[in-house]
Amino acid sequence: MKQHFPLKNVQQEKRIYRNRVFFSIGLVTICMLLLVSRYAYLQIVSFDKFNTASDQNRIRLQPLAPARGYIYDRNGILLADNYPVFTATMSRADVEDIEGTIKRLTPILELTQEDIDRFHSRIHTARKTERVSIKLNLTENDIARFSEVKYQFPGVKIDTQMTRYYPHGELFAHVIGYVGRINDKELKEIDKDLYAGTNLIGKIGVEKYYEDLLHGVPGNESVEADAHGNVLRHLGRKEPVRGNDMYLSLDYGLQMVASEQLAGRRGAIIAMDPNTGEILALVSSPSFNPNLFVTGISSKDYAFLRDNLDQPLYNRAVQGVYPPGSTIKPMFGLGGLHYDLIDWGTAISDPGYFSLPGDSHKFRDWRKSGHGSVNLHKAQVISCDTFYYILAYRMGIERMNEWMRQFGFGEKTGVDLPSESSGLYPSPEWKMRTRKSKWLRGETISVSIGQGAFTATPLQLAMATAITANQGSHVTPHVLRDSKGAKAYKAHNAPDGKIQFNGKPEDWAKMRDAMVDVVEAGTGRGIRTPMYLIAGKTGTAQVKSIAQGKRYNEALLTERQLDHGLFVGFAPADKPQIAVAIIWENGKHGASAAQLARPIFDYWLLKRKKEPIVPSAHQISGGLMTAGIKPGELPSGSGILSPDSAATPANQQQNTNTSATHPAAPAHPATAVEGD
Repeated sequence: MKQHFPLKNVQQEKRIYRNRVFFSIGLVTICMLLLVSRYAYLQIVSFDKFNTASDQNRIRLQPLAPARGYIYDRNGILLADNYPVFTATMSRADVEDIEGTIKRLTPILELTQEDIDRFHSRIHTARKTERVSIKLNLTENDIARFSEVKYQFPGVKIDTQMTRYYPHGELFAHVIGYVGRINDKELKEIDKDLYAGTNLIGKIGVEKYYEDLLHGVPGNESVEADAHGNVLRHLGRKEPVRGNDMYLSLDYGLQMVASEQLAGRRGAIIAMDPNTGEILALVSSPSFNPNLFVTGISSKDYAFLRDNLDQPLYNRAVQGVYPPGSTIKPMFGLGGLHYDLIDWGTAISDPGYFSLPGDSHKFRDWRKSGHGSVNLHKAQVISCDTFYYILAYRMGIERMNEWMRQFGFGEKTGVDLPSESSGLYPSPEWKMRTRKSKWLRGETISVSIGQGAFTATPLQLAMATAITANQGSHVTPHVLRDSKGAKAYKAHNAPDGKIQFNGKPEDWAKMRDAMVDVVEAGTGRGIRTPMYLIAGKTGTAQVKSIAQGKRYNEALLTERQLDHGLFVGFAPADKPQIAVAIIWENGKHGASAAQLARPIFDYWLLKRKKEPIVPSAHQISGGLMTAGIKPGELPSGSGILSPDSAATPANQQQNTNTSATHPAAPAHPATAVEGD
């Protein structure tokens, strides 16, 4: 059987093919028209808009860090300088694989984990185009190694940044302080815009307290850059504003002399102008080299300073608290006059001890046999403890608090330095709050001679001495004398009121005369001089308590158990120009501490103008940049001081002692110590 197949319809197939061709051509034409219209829209209609956007993608605003203000002493001697260091930097805009880049850079730049951690904490909070430091203070070897492989690290650059240099090393470390890298805590607290382009911030001392003035204001530069951050052209620039220059009240020569007195010893010295409150010298011994901290101290160096028993990082002058001993007797004696409990004719019979009514316990005088008949003047000169025991019993702890706090005890002085201690003037309220126990009558007796729970800083003692020298005019200790720069600031440099005193005006002069006799004929007679009159008071603070009925035996004590020696004084007595407070840890006697004061008085009153001590080839203005000097060309640390030999005391030794105790001595009951 035959099969039949239908014949093709040629015309129909041609028509279908032709329709398909026309459809395809139409579809392609429509697509082309859409592309052309989009192209025309982008290139013609929206040209200005997208051209601007393209430019903005290539234009960057780079921060310009301000130079830090210089710090000078009162005579214009440069104490804190600036100099440039090389640093490796990158930004998130220039490097995609930040983690990988850091990993590959680590062996080349010898990055430490601390470098890496600092970079990570900063890069994630910085602007995308802001260049963040990977490592500060690159060595020549670091730069040489990086230069060989620079092509492998597009977006990583070697830039220069300004950093700090302290040309006198240890000499001013505790008062000027130092700058260091911004840590995570500080990064959360600062205004990041104000610190764009910089890694340093004040850590302690003047550098920290006046950070806002010293830091300055950043500028910026508008540049055109390629995809790797390379600058193609400079489009505009706003100059940064340098930080204020600071002129301190410190005197380089006096600081040198004071430092020499504590060489190889533990302690502190404060010298003040009693008329203004200006701090003329501030020494805490031992000290440290602040330059170690600027670009990052090594773990080894920091461990040495941290673990050193002498605690060189501790500012004894401002933070250290000590029993003030008999140095507070002039102020306390004036309190007896203020409350009309005694007058200059009031006399007691001193058998060598005092007992509270109804109590057999004997509060011993430093002289076992007693001093016989003693009035206020004699009590100052011979440092009679029994006189003040009786006065304390009459006055009571509440009135003692009210009076002594007027001299600044138990409160911060308000000095323009950070981390000041307030010391402690104890009270019944304090004891109940902190120890949950009642105040005992015997504690009042201990406080009267600067023992018991009573502690004070050397700075508080200096301020109280200045108030006494001023006949009650209150001054606030401060180190800033003047500030010059874009940020207006006026330093306070005058007395700020008088303490309330109900005695007679001549009482101040009589107390001054008693303090003069301390030096002329009493416990401080070892420093008397025919050149001028010194008014002073020695003090001895117990470190190790002595049991009732036992005698102080120095031979049985270790070096660190020996009593502290203290001295306060001012000169010339009739028209004071300088007030001094000294603590010599384990110095045995107040008379020993007094010996340290004489060279300080001599320099300020006799030698300062005729034979001033200055560093060799010191700069009066400008810094390393303006002088064209590299930091390596300037001396640093303990060997940098080369003053005029004719004007300098013989002992030039710097402090190298490496054994000490914490300056805060424990509280002890009143036990007299011989030879105040």
